[in-house]
Amino acid sequence: MSLKYNKVSLASIDEFNSFCEENPDTKYIDAILTDVSGIIRGKRLPLKDAEKLFKTGIQFCYSTFLIDPTGYCPDAAGRGFTDGDPDATYFPVSGTLKKMPWHKDNLGQVLITIQDESRYSSIIDPRNVLAKVLERFDELKLTFKVAFELEFYLFKKRNNISEKPQAAISNETKKQSEGTQVYGMRELDEFYDFLEDVNQYCKTQNIPASTASSEFAPGQFEINLNHTSDILKSADDSSLLRRVIKETAIKHGYEASFISKPFIDQTGSGMHVHISLFDEKNQNIFSGDKEEGSEQLHYAIGGLQKTLYDNFLIFASNVNSYRRFEPDQFVPVNNSWGPNNRSVAFRIPRSDEKSKRIEHRVAGAEANSYLVLSAILSGIHYGLTNKISPTKFRIDNACTDPDPEMPKSIDKAIQLFEDSKFCIDYYSKEYVTMYSDLKRKEIESFRSEISDIEYKWYLNL
Repeated sequence: MSLKYNKVSLASIDEFNSFCEENPDTKYIDAILTDVSGIIRGKRLPLKDAEKLFKTGIQFCYSTFLIDPTGYCPDAAGRGFTDGDPDATYFPVSGTLKKMPWHKDNLGQVLITIQDESRYSSIIDPRNVLAKVLERFDELKLTFKVAFELEFYLFKKRNNISEKPQAAISNETKKQSEGTQVYGMRELDEFYDFLEDVNQYCKTQNIPASTASSEFAPGQFEINLNHTSDILKSADDSSLLRRVIKETAIKHGYEASFISKPFIDQTGSGMHVHISLFDEKNQNIFSGDKEEGSEQLHYAIGGLQKTLYDNFLIFASNVNSYRRFEPDQFVPVNNSWGPNNRSVAFRIPRSDEKSKRIEHRVAGAEANSYLVLSAILSGIHYGLTNKISPTKFRIDNACTDPDPEMPKSIDKAIQLFEDSKFCIDYYSKEYVTMYSDLKRKEIESFRSEISDIEYKWYLNL
C-alpha cells in the first residue's frame, strides 16, 4: 500500500515469519496503540489472525484514539456514536514486534498505526500527527537526536480504584517508602528486583532504557531513555516503557502511575525531553562559543516560548496536570530558558558542544509522547523558520516570577489550543477540533461527579 505519511515504516510479513521462527511457542500477538490520553489499548490476536495483520492490516474502530481516561467514548467531534463508530485499517509498525517477557505465557506485542483514508483522515492517530510535523523538517535538511526522561510513582497495591494511593512497600525490607531521598541509593536497592526486571524487559523489547534514579518523593523514580535519531521510535519507546513499568509493577505486587500530582504535599512527575538538531554534515546546529548555545538554538527557544501556551493542552492534558505547576518544585511557572538551570521551562544542560541540546521540562509524565514531541518539534520549526529571538536567558531562580498568562486551568488551555492558528497549521484543523472537543467533554464528565470533599465541607449545611 502507499503510505500517506512518508516518515512511517510498516512491518512486512517477513518480519512476522522471522519472529515466529525465533519464537515458535508464541500463542498470541498483542496489537497495541497509544490513545490520546497515553493509555495502551489494542486487541489480542491468535497467531493466524496476527498473520493477516502483517499481510493486509486489521479492522479496528477509529474512535479508539479518542477514548477518555475512564475508557468511555465521548463522541469527540462526532467520532463515535454520531458516525456509527466506523472501522479503519490498522497496520503493524516496523521493528516493534517483540516478546512480552513479563507475561506468564508466550505472547508477542506489536505497535499498530492507521494508514487508511476510507472514511476519515488518519491524522486521528497521534503517531501520524508526529509524522506530519516531521515532514516540515525535510526542507530544512535537519535530523535529530531525542531522549525522554520519565518520572513515575510506585504505589502499594490498592483493593479498589476508590482507595487513595500510598507509597509502595519494599518487598525486601517490608517497609513503606517515606521521606524525601532524591538520588538515594538505598531506595534503588529496596526496589532492586522491580527495577532490574524493568531493565531486562526493556532489553528484550529493544527499548533503550538507561539510568534509573530515586526522585523527590517516597516511591517516586525516574528512568531515562538513551537518545536516538529516529523520532518516531523515540516516542514509541517512551510509550512502550510505560507499559513495561506498569506491567512489571503488577508482577511485583505494586501499582505504577504516571499521574502528574498524586499527592498535594509531594513533588509531581514530569516528562522531560532532550533534543538536538544536526545539519547535513552531522554538525550540531545548537553548538556555539557560549554556554547558552548558537543563534539557531536561540531561534528554536524563541519558537518554543512563542508556542508554549498554544500547546499547553498537550503538555498538561487533564485536571490533575495543573497541580504540578508550583514554584520551587523544579517545575516551570513561565516560559523562561537558561543554561544549566532547572527552574526554567527550556534548560540548556551542561555538555560538550557535540551534545548541546534543549531539555524541554514542561510536560506531565502522563502526557501522550507523540503529541508532546509534535508540540516541541513544531515549536522549534516555527522558531527556526521565522527567526524568533527568545527572551534573555535566566541563571537565577525563574520560579520567583510566575507568568499570569500561563494557563492555570485546563479550561484556559483548551481555549488557547482551539483558537490557535499555529496548532491548526501544524496539526490540521481536524485534529485540533477533535482534541479540543475530547478534552472539553472529559472535563464536563469530570465535573458532573460529586467529590468527597464536597460532602466533607458542605453536607452539614
